[in-house]
Amino acid sequence: MGKEHWKPGNMVYPLPAVMVSCSDKKKNTNIITVAWTGTLCTNPAMVYVSIRPERHSYGMIKETKEFVINLTTKKLAHACDFCGVKSGRDLDKFKETGLHKGKAKELKYAPIIKESPVSIECQVKEIVELGSHHMFIGEVKNVQVEKAYFEEGGKFSLNKAGLITYSHGEYYTVGKPLGKFGFSVQKKRS
Repeated sequence: MGKEHWKPGNMVYPLPAVMVSCSDKKKNTNIITVAWTGTLCTNPAMVYVSIRPERHSYGMIKETKEFVINLTTKKLAHACDFCGVKSGRDLDKFKETGLHKGKAKELKYAPIIKESPVSIECQVKEIVELGSHHMFIGEVKNVQVEKAYFEEGGKFSLNKAGLITYSHGEYYTVGKPLGKFGFSVQKKRS
């Protein structure tokens, strides 16, 4: 057993595969599939998406300072992949995928994707030009959650949605739970 040395690169996998919905000020909408996304801060709630400047959605987000991160599921995998390989310059991704636009509660331009179990409405606070990708840092303004994933008593069970991830060019469903946070230090019952 040993390790090989590789050139510097991004090896943090798997990543969430999300569809980011956006719009320009003329209400032209688009969906871009993004795996370069994540959490930055709890309070205030901050997230990011990193997008290449040449992508169609980049200009829309830069213009309106809004985007919505829509989580994807096994049911949405085909649409998610399609929105990552086709350009919104050439076609209407909502129409081509059969996805439906919904109204964001706190944003003026960017729509949510109705079929997504969670839509995270974001207002751009900063754009960090990193190189091949620019990072849009967004403050979460609202989260819309599908009611079907609430259990009796109000517990939110998103893990039952069949979320998908992306790893080295392939999509995967999220697996079986291994334990809850803190399980390693819990007292064992005799």
